Amino acid sequence: MKVVAIIQARMGSTRLPGKVLMDLAGEPMLARVVDRCRRAVTLHETVVATTTQPADEAIARLCTERGWPCFRGNENDVLDRYVQAAKAYSADVIVRVTSDCPLIEPAIIDRTVGEFLKRQPNKDYACNFRPAVPFASTFPLGLDVEVISRDALNRVWQEDRNPAWREHVTEYLLHHPDQFRVHEVANDKDYSHLRWTVDEKKDLAFVRRVYEHFGHDRFSWREVLDVLAEHPDWSDINADVKKKVV
Repeated sequence: MKVVAIIQARMGSTRLPGKVLMDLAGEPMLARVVDRCRRAVTLHETVVATTTQPADEAIARLCTERGWPCFRGNENDVLDRYVQAAKAYSADVIVRVTSDCPLIEPAIIDRTVGEFLKRQPNKDYACNFRPAVPFASTFPLGLDVEVISRDALNRVWQEDRNPAWREHVTEYLLHHPDQFRVHEVANDKDYSHLRWTVDEKKDLAFVRRVYEHFGHDRFSWREVLDVLAEHPDWSDINADVKKKVV
């Protein structure tokens, strides 16, 4: 089975426009996400899925310059963008990653994909958070990994009629977990209070502090935990930023 990570990316973020190409220790944030994903050994390919909007020419141009596979599709119907990208790159298994997670962890991708593949053909979907409403996780926000079979993704595409959910790809599945065969990957300790995603300027300040400390992007998430244990005040930088509600 061909396992393809699809990273959704666009310039038109509501809270922090253009964030995906903002500088992060000398590289665009998107480059940090792509490079970290590509170190996951369970992935056969990593694709950037952006939109056909003129503003996203910059993302497509970066992909061309770096030699990254790129797909351009619907801006708001991100579910359709994923389905079409999966088709274009012949993906049997899709790994969903978002471009605002520059601390995404290759080892967590490999664990989630590995547990999904080990349970085939008996699972449709795996993730490293609780796949039911209300959502919960044992990992820091920003390390989210979703793995879904192409058949299940196509089924979600056919059945989901909620535009707001389609913008977030798997919301239909997450609101109907009893209709799919799902598997949760949990950590042995709860770190869900930590915020490692980038939605606002304070989030960007936090991840920049982390990258400035290491000076590269080859650190692991557990090394970040160790640094935060030494500098607990770093987590206060963006502690008051609220998660966007779908």
